[in-house]
Amino acid sequence: MILFDQIIFGPIHSRRLGLSLGVNLLPVDAKICSFNCIYCECGFNTTMREFPMPTRQQVRETLEAKLTEMNDAGQVPDVITFAGNGEPTLHPQFEGIIDDTIALRNQFFPLAKVSVLSNSTRVHKAQVFRALQKVDNNIMKFDSAIDRTMQLIDQPTGKQINVAWFIEQLKRFDGDLIIQTMLLRGEYKGETFDNTTDEEVEEWLKAMEQIRPREIMLYSLDRDTPVQQLQKIDFDEMNAIAEKARARGFVVSVAC
Repeated sequence: MILFDQIIFGPIHSRRLGLSLGVNLLPVDAKICSFNCIYCECGFNTTMREFPMPTRQQVRETLEAKLTEMNDAGQVPDVITFAGNGEPTLHPQFEGIIDDTIALRNQFFPLAKVSVLSNSTRVHKAQVFRALQKVDNNIMKFDSAIDRTMQLIDQPTGKQINVAWFIEQLKRFDGDLIIQTMLLRGEYKGETFDNTTDEEVEEWLKAMEQIRPREIMLYSLDRDTPVQQLQKIDFDEMNAIAEKARARGFVVSVAC
């Protein structure tokens, strides 16, 4: 499993985003998330909760130093991406950090995008929703439109969260969002799942028609996972699902 041991990491070449400079708003020695996905490269959530998060000032100063270094070296990022050791929107100063990041991006690399990889669980918070509306790419997770599958794969920590709740929250963006869906099959705790079946895909497409994202990203396993009984979906199978979405008018990318 991977834990990012710095506030700013990379830049790295992302399958989906290009040359990406990463921002980790979570502790550097623990994973803290409102999901506990069975496929997460960072492993399962850390049970202890007293790990400190970086302050807004620390994030701003560290990011400014890295952007200065990259500018001096002539290294131009395609995107500044909030990801890291869990759910970035859990940071209590998330909106202010986004404001700082946009200002620094405008100063150093105005053509770079600011992206947030989020599991969508905090969209109901006003400051989180405002912040996500400010970035170029708010990339929101939606792995299944069937509750049993979503609960098994993503394991949300909030008991009130279900698929209908996610759909209603994501509809609030009025289509100005990107949906990211992990495709996989496997077994966990004696239960099998497969979010690529005809039933799963049809329900997922119905959800997409309600959410109306401007883009959909499909991807599958690429790194070690905390659960071993998981199967990667190959490109041809993912692309067949993408074609069904394209036939309904969606822009879809497939990461191989």
